[in-house]
Amino acid sequence: MVGSASQVSGQAGSGQPLAKKKAKRRAFKAAVLIQQWYRRHVARLEMRRRCTWRIFQSIEYACEQDQIQLHNFFSYLMDQFTPSSSKERDFISRMFISGESYKEAELEKYCDYESIEVPDSYTGPRLSFPLLPDHATALLEAFQQKQQLHARYVLNLLHETRKHLKQLPNISHVSTCYSEEVTVCGDLHGQLDDLFLIFYKNGLPSPSKSYVFNGDFVDRGKQSLEILVILFTFLLIYPKEVHLNRGNHEDHMVNLRYGFTKEVMQKYKVHGKKILKMFQNVFCWLPLATLIDQKVLIIHGGISDTTDLGMLEKIQRDKFVSVLRLKKRRESSRKPEIQAINGERESGTDAAGNETAPRLSLQPQSAQAPRTANRLEFSRWLRQTVQEQIDTCRRLVDISESEPEELTYSSMVSLKDVDESCWTCQEEWKQVRNVLWSDPMPQEGCRENKVRGGGCYFGPDVTEKFLEKHSLQFLIRSHECKQEGYEFCHNRKVLTIFSASNYYEIGSNRGAYVKLGPDLIPHFVQYQANKTAHMLTMTQRISRVEESAFRALREKLFAHTSALISAFKTYDGDNTGRITLSNWATAVESVLRLGLPWRMLRPQLVRSTEDGMLQYKSWLDDLAMEQRSQEHIQSSLLEVIYRNRSNLETIFRIIDRDHSGLISFEEFQQTWKLFSSHMNIELTDDGINDLVRNPAWGCHVPCLHSYKART
Repeated sequence: MVGSASQVSGQAGSGQPLAKKKAKRRAFKAAVLIQQWYRRHVARLEMRRRCTWRIFQSIEYACEQDQIQLHNFFSYLMDQFTPSSSKERDFISRMFISGESYKEAELEKYCDYESIEVPDSYTGPRLSFPLLPDHATALLEAFQQKQQLHARYVLNLLHETRKHLKQLPNISHVSTCYSEEVTVCGDLHGQLDDLFLIFYKNGLPSPSKSYVFNGDFVDRGKQSLEILVILFTFLLIYPKEVHLNRGNHEDHMVNLRYGFTKEVMQKYKVHGKKILKMFQNVFCWLPLATLIDQKVLIIHGGISDTTDLGMLEKIQRDKFVSVLRLKKRRESSRKPEIQAINGERESGTDAAGNETAPRLSLQPQSAQAPRTANRLEFSRWLRQTVQEQIDTCRRLVDISESEPEELTYSSMVSLKDVDESCWTCQEEWKQVRNVLWSDPMPQEGCRENKVRGGGCYFGPDVTEKFLEKHSLQFLIRSHECKQEGYEFCHNRKVLTIFSASNYYEIGSNRGAYVKLGPDLIPHFVQYQANKTAHMLTMTQRISRVEESAFRALREKLFAHTSALISAFKTYDGDNTGRITLSNWATAVESVLRLGLPWRMLRPQLVRSTEDGMLQYKSWLDDLAMEQRSQEHIQSSLLEVIYRNRSNLETIFRIIDRDHSGLISFEEFQQTWKLFSSHMNIELTDDGINDLVRNPAWGCHVPCLHSYKART
């Protein structure tokens, strides 16, 4: 009995280690499986995040490119057309006279702040000059409580800011010897909470706390004006410690499209036009760059292979009111131009009575017009004639629609047969435009930035040569939203800093600023200004951003319905109404040209099919159902509105003199006629009339709800 008991005990003892080993192996396998699943899960999330990011950036840059193309059309009208009637003359005049600069005395008289009384009932902050730190504190507290600064104080502040900026050089110089460190902030884009958080984390500007704000203070966000008031206040209190660079959004033509103009007019309905005019003038006096210890250059956009700091320092920066358009004629000839627009002299003679080159007319003249009874034929003929005139204009000024890829950016503009003053003006304009609009690229060389439509792409070799030429260590720039708020490129010689968190959507990106001490080693601080973003898990954050991105992408697809149908039909030779999913992806990219991975995005945009074929008409109908308003607007007309709504609202804001949100029927009709000719849109007079007769058309089209036609 004893022997058998010990034998059983031995067997049990030998079985326990074996069981433990099996349990450990199972646990190890489980851990490996969990790790593999988690890695796949994180990889899928990262893939979704990157796709979402590409959607947002592609749409954003396409809009910027569209803005520049629209302004090029404005420039074409300004330079080449002579209005043929008083209505057309007044219409064109409204588009361009708003962009003309006031003379010193005229501006002072127009924006006279002393004539504006502050009522006793006003409870907001009050400013007296010279400003003190207490004024800045009062403004911060007032804006946190959603109070508004009175128009008199805004104009007074802008007046003093302008006087100060006029004394500054094009390139500001900062030294770390006078303060412990210099803090550099990127784009804020009207997001006041980000500025508050920066000040909370890093401290307010002071004699020991220097700041450089690298442009793009305005647009997109809802509190651009408050940001400018705060920054200008600190600039006047601490002129040696606070430095502001101009960004590409400190431009009145860009402001018309992206929100700052609308924000100012909504907040200051009585004196808004004066405030806007002063902002327009202040923007063109902002410095173009900042240099820290002669070793770190801070610019908003970037450089090109022709960027030269010596030339940049000598440029008369205030003459570039809008960087989007180069004023090709000399200053002495501008007055006769404006007189011609306003009908003060005949277009065939100059101010001295000498004959001038014939100017193109809004009325087509290249061939005999078909009878207007056939409106479709007339519309096609009109577009063809206008396009011929545009092509002629492009050839005259040596602008082509497509450039050979091997050409460098510096060789794109021909300088033959151009006098010295025009050459200088063009070179100066290119210098300023490149500094404000350019982006780095990983490839070598320098080429036109066709994605944004302005500036250039510069490679690491261009950066290296520029740094070596000017004895610099590295560049700091902004201009591009980065997911982590900052990003190095070009062997850590170019640093992008972006300070507007949640730029595309809540949770889309962090904001950041960088601090530089005497050693010039960058130290970064990242943040999320929105409390909701902190409460979301990574999956929730990506899902939320992804939903917003695909909503914008579906809207973009709907806006190009007609072009998509034509592209799909090229792959549907038998007219079955079905194409392969691969052909769907190719066709979509050929129309939208966003450079997106459509095959990867397809599951979010197209329902899965068993045979791999897509009924594209049904798919487009589903898109239309998502976008179509409850009002019975013609589907093709709604498509046109969606595709061109930003351009249309920009034009409406230009011709809306009192910024009331109302324009006349004639102005509305002229806008559509000119714009339809420019954009190859087939739209008859009846279609325009139907659009006006619908009293709620603007209410159901995003971004156009502010404008209706007076009947």
